[in-house]
Amino acid sequence: MALPASERREQILSLLSENRGVTLSASALAARFGVSRQIIVGDIALLRAGGVDIVSTARGYRLQSGQSGFVRILTCCHTGEQLLEELYTIVDNGGAVLDIAVEHPVYGVISAPLRIFSRFDAEELYHALQEKNAAPLLTLSDGIHTHTVSCPDEQSYLRICNKLRECGILLTEKTEAESKDGNNSKR
Repeated sequence: MALPASERREQILSLLSENRGVTLSASALAARFGVSRQIIVGDIALLRAGGVDIVSTARGYRLQSGQSGFVRILTCCHTGEQLLEELYTIVDNGGAVLDIAVEHPVYGVISAPLRIFSRFDAEELYHALQEKNAAPLLTLSDGIHTHTVSCPDEQSYLRICNKLRECGILLTEKTEAESKDGNNSKR
């Protein structure tokens, strides 16, 4: 059975992270995940839209060598009222929220860049949603969504996961080992 799109993107991101400086071709990634080359091209486009600095070359893809930090995808679930709590938890513990993605039953994956680096950024997003009377993307998927999160190191990432878990917001996160061998996510 094929991986859900969000898990495949998470594993692509992990592979690029683990092979920093090495170029991975779309064809090789497609063969690894049992999808078409075009699906991989779309996955890379969504990761880029989320703020991940992926370089495209004639031979394939690689993370920008100057990119620092620890980048992972978290699956979260909460109500619109908990939006600020989630974003504050991530930025207060050293992370940045690069994007949001939801799985829609008709349209597939819908993703939007966020680039939330501070409480100020979180509040700007929240106030923009209120001013425009717009619902956050998470309302399209009963609150379930993913975020690409960038952290300075693994300790920050683990702290964020623990705090989100304490708030009842984190559904899953993947460790490096699980991402490598494709095991199921933790709860």
